[in-house]
Amino acid sequence: MIKLVVFDLDNVIIDGEAIDEIGKLANVEDDIAAITEKAMQGEIDFETSIKDRVQLLEGTSIEDIEKVADDLPLMPGACKTIKCLKDKDVDVAIISGSFDVVADKVKDKLGVDTVYTNSFTVEDGKLTGEVTGPLVSGTKLDVLKDHVEQAGITLDEVVAVGDGANDISMIESAGCGIAFNAKDSVKEIADVVVEEKDLCKVLCEILNQLTTDDAETETVEEEVAEEAEADVAEEAEAESVEEVEETEDAEEEAEAEEVEETEEAEEEAEAEKAKPKKADKGLPESNFVLADTMEGVRKQKDEKEAEISRVADEREEFNKIAKEQRKIRDELNASLKENLNKAIEYRNERNEINKQVEEAKKARNEANNKIKSLEWSSGKRDKIKIENEIKKIDKIIETRVLDIKKENQLVKNANDLRKQLMEIHEDESVKNEAQELKKLSEEEHEKVITLSEQAQTAHEEMLNYFRKTDDIRTAADEAHKKFIEARKNASAKHEEFKAILSDIHVINKKLGSNKPKKRKNDNKPSGGSNKNREEKERAEEIFAKFKQGGKVSTEEILLLQKYNIG
Repeated sequence: MIKLVVFDLDNVIIDGEAIDEIGKLANVEDDIAAITEKAMQGEIDFETSIKDRVQLLEGTSIEDIEKVADDLPLMPGACKTIKCLKDKDVDVAIISGSFDVVADKVKDKLGVDTVYTNSFTVEDGKLTGEVTGPLVSGTKLDVLKDHVEQAGITLDEVVAVGDGANDISMIESAGCGIAFNAKDSVKEIADVVVEEKDLCKVLCEILNQLTTDDAETETVEEEVAEEAEADVAEEAEAESVEEVEETEDAEEEAEAEEVEETEEAEEEAEAEKAKPKKADKGLPESNFVLADTMEGVRKQKDEKEAEISRVADEREEFNKIAKEQRKIRDELNASLKENLNKAIEYRNERNEINKQVEEAKKARNEANNKIKSLEWSSGKRDKIKIENEIKKIDKIIETRVLDIKKENQLVKNANDLRKQLMEIHEDESVKNEAQELKKLSEEEHEKVITLSEQAQTAHEEMLNYFRKTDDIRTAADEAHKKFIEARKNASAKHEEFKAILSDIHVINKKLGSNKPKKRKNDNKPSGGSNKNREEKERAEEIFAKFKQGGKVSTEEILLLQKYNIG
């Protein structure tokens, strides 16, 4: 699981090498750039390169350096990448051999959590030519190890992004190393290589890593759907088990009613031998202790019948609760899927609008670049230059005390420049083309604003539905827990029901073996004997059907038991 992404600063977060730009202030940019390139290629060690470059900057104003730092452009996609990582609760750090005067400004602009850099030594507002910091003699890996130890994470949970030789140590040791517009030596050891100067490409690779860790390359939204489907599958299994239990319950209750009507214990014992085996595990063995008297046994039977009735009611109540909670869970899971689909729809809508925003930005920027090119080529550049020279001369004449000769010369110079200015004429066709481009630029900029607002609205709707999904998921989980608990309680009551039924079997056996058998010696015809005869004949027919492979119902099995047939 990715918990931290570490970026280099120069040519990664900012589009350029900060020290090269600072070198322009001291007119040593070529010398610095040459040393920088050697360091990036790994031809000289970083400590030597940083000290040599900073030495060349001795005497440079720190105030001027801060202005340069303000103007350094961010790498395309930097803002979006950092924001997206932060939204996903991934920490972001910068580890760079560059300088805090630059990194601190970038940190504030992007909301980066932590930066590790070097520092210029400054006296009286100017650089002394010396440099200090953890990355002068230490490696980026040293700094990264200290950071992950303090954060309580491991290097396997880190993504490192860099482009130069001094990034190799952390790229090689991180869980995922990304070479971004990097030198060949860096590409060779990186896990991922990104050639385009767009940090959104790096973001895509990181998001792929995140989704792979979370749910086998599925998106976070699809993972929620998959788990919801798992709940449905579990529910189907639960229904299957419950149906078996309900079938067993019906069979046991029917058996209990018929057992109570059985008059002869011997018939019951023989019938049990002939009874086909059910899917049920069977009744548990009873250790019930009978009363000493028949009156006491009958009382025990009454008590057990009352008890089994109570347990059956309690079991039914738990089954009722289970069904209710299952229904609630089903409804919540259906709602969860609907909300998830809505969230994904808004996500797709947002992404599509963002594509249009990027297209509008590109068109606007292209128009602006063309405008600049046309304005300079139309003579405007020379015109502005001459106007500035005239302003300087006029200011000198107005503010300074000059001898008459020098003042006359300045007046003459200003008049000559004014003549040159009058001779410069802007190309009207170019001017008109620039106006058209300016109009196009404004239209595209308006599109950017409008579309960005639409994208933000879609993004907020997406987040809203994802929050609803989380709430529904929590409620569905709670209903599922209650369903499982009620089902377990019903199962426990079912086992209690079977135990009581075993005790009733023992009681019925005792009562049956001690019943008077007057009916066997009674020769008087009666309606009851006719009924028994008819039942016995029907039982014989059932047994004949059974021998031929026909199916036998629970009621028919009990009838076979009653007349000890089979």
